[in-house]
Amino acid sequence: MKKHINIKIHGQVQGVSFRYYSQDLAGELGLAGFVRNESDGTLYIEVEGEKEKLDEFMEWCRKGPGSAQVEKVEMGWGEVMGYKDFVIK
Repeated sequence: MKKHINIKIHGQVQGVSFRYYSQDLAGELGLAGFVRNESDGTLYIEVEGEKEKLDEFMEWCRKGPGSAQVEKVEMGWGEVMGYKDFVIK
């Protein structure tokens, strides 16, 4: 059964290829949704798929790519939107 998570990531998360790495990982895990930079310097992600794959994705988001410095991750469950793939906005 598919689940949906809304994620907001704070810290040094823009300009460090976070969006591209998250897109690659989502593809590997068979997840769908999107990632975008926000004007306040955070990243916003909506992602959906099987719960165990979402757990793996969330675990990665807590550290991100090597050059990122994640300070805080906020997440909440949402309504499944039926995304077909994972895109960078």
